[in-house]
Amino acid sequence: MAGGAREVLTLQLGHFAGFVGAHWWNQQDAELGRATDAKEPPGELCPDVLYRTGRTLHGQETYTPRLILMDLKGSLNSLKEEGGLYRDKQLDATIAWQGKLTTHKEELYPKNPYLQDLLSAEGVLSSDGVCRVKSIPNSKGPPPLTNATTPKPFIPMDGSIRVWSDFLKVHLHPRSICMIQKYNHDGDTGRLEAFGQGESVLKEPKYLEELEDRLHFYVEECDYLQGFQILCDLHDGFSGVGAKTAELLHDEYSGRGIITWGLLSGPYNLMEPQKNIYRLLNTAFGLVHLTAYSSLVCPLSLGGSMSLRPEAPVNFPYLHYDATLPFHCSAILATALDTVTVPYRLRSSPVSMAHLADMLSISGKKVVTAGAAIPFPLVPGQSLPDTLMQFGGATPWTPLSACGDPSRTRCFAQSVVLRGIDRAHHTSQLTPETPLPSPLHACTTGEEVLAKYLQQQQPRVMSSSHLLLTPCKVAPPYPNLFSNFSQQGVVLDGTHTGAAVEGIPVFGALCSSSSLHQTLGGLAKELTKLDLRRWTSFMDAGVEKDDVEELLQELHSLAQCYQDGDSLVD
Repeated sequence: MAGGAREVLTLQLGHFAGFVGAHWWNQQDAELGRATDAKEPPGELCPDVLYRTGRTLHGQETYTPRLILMDLKGSLNSLKEEGGLYRDKQLDATIAWQGKLTTHKEELYPKNPYLQDLLSAEGVLSSDGVCRVKSIPNSKGPPPLTNATTPKPFIPMDGSIRVWSDFLKVHLHPRSICMIQKYNHDGDTGRLEAFGQGESVLKEPKYLEELEDRLHFYVEECDYLQGFQILCDLHDGFSGVGAKTAELLHDEYSGRGIITWGLLSGPYNLMEPQKNIYRLLNTAFGLVHLTAYSSLVCPLSLGGSMSLRPEAPVNFPYLHYDATLPFHCSAILATALDTVTVPYRLRSSPVSMAHLADMLSISGKKVVTAGAAIPFPLVPGQSLPDTLMQFGGATPWTPLSACGDPSRTRCFAQSVVLRGIDRAHHTSQLTPETPLPSPLHACTTGEEVLAKYLQQQQPRVMSSSHLLLTPCKVAPPYPNLFSNFSQQGVVLDGTHTGAAVEGIPVFGALCSSSSLHQTLGGLAKELTKLDLRRWTSFMDAGVEKDDVEELLQELHSLAQCYQDGDSLVD
């Protein structure tokens, strides 16, 4: 692995995790394929952390995500479970047979127009409909296209996106996709609804062995495996799948970092009481069990809370999104994820997953919250100190963990990343004779500005900060959520120019916060009020009454870890 990259294996568990993952990998792909004359310097992030090199059976070099994903029957649409990388050779082997052949052909899902346009533009869609991968150059990405040859991008209509594979841009390795055939993605029956059902999936030898084989395949080719990142749906039965997966990783790969991102989908309907109760139970069971086996757990959601009482989704000053569309919600969460995971993906001076988790999980606080300013509102002519001072004492980022308003809570430890700010704007641009508006304007580097700002905002808090020039890529098929921004993500004064935004500055943070005391305690309180006799179907799925009692105890214990500083400390 070039440069001794400390590899990470990603696991995506669930359909909403697939949406977030599709945007995440599209953003990684856009970073790989950027033009060589781009303003940002190459190499801040090491792609080998997330990607692996390989060869097809035809000898073509490939560069694919180091990824295992699990989803339900009917969730792939036109995407093949085995991918398209090796299909030609399989067909050749079939043709070698000289006997009588009977062909049974399953009717294919129509390919999403976006994917048809994308594959045709890349030159990888052959006349027989088979995807063939180009050789990967030394730069580890598709060769950049010049302006003269770049086709106008096809931007998918939001309503045309039914499943995550409808907008996935990257090619996956044949060992990436693992389908759970016993449950259905669509329909009113055969759904993976309960935590116990998810646990039972990986108790079956068929699925357990398949997962173990794929893990061994990826892990054994790594030179410096630092750990695993799990993107897991919390609201449905995949919370149980995630819990058993984390347990397996904890037992088989002791000492490796395991960071779990627990995903909660969009708003819910009060007229669906069973789904809401299941969502509450799955979330609680998932958080407790994932915390037991992970180095760090972070819920990710655009919802206002995890409770049964619905709250309005969070608001971003510079985004216009539809909270009912997974395509929109997952794009925002993927952007936050692409930023807060920067520390363990850096090419130089990276922070390992295990070290990051140790820094944030003080005194058993293994659950953390996330937040992000998307985009970070840099105005032309302003410096970083100018922009940061405009926030005043307010929290600069929007909360993304359904734990309420963080403004009156205490932070115990935090990891902060600011990316996409040009070096010329890192420090004050005032003339030497001008009185300095703040101590930030006296700093001589952007890193010093950011560190001093965090110290002012959260004195006596352990903080780790990183400042990157590289912006977060948001080119199509990323949805057009921005208004009054330039192509480079700078705030414009007046109407939007109409040019598609390609990259944005983002300010993201992971925080061990006292807000979790109220959130986790509130979950336990609501579960205590439930009459479980009314929800025997959840219990029949593999959860005992004693399991619920133990869950309540664990939630209370976890909440107590965050009790200190329940209000702002002077």
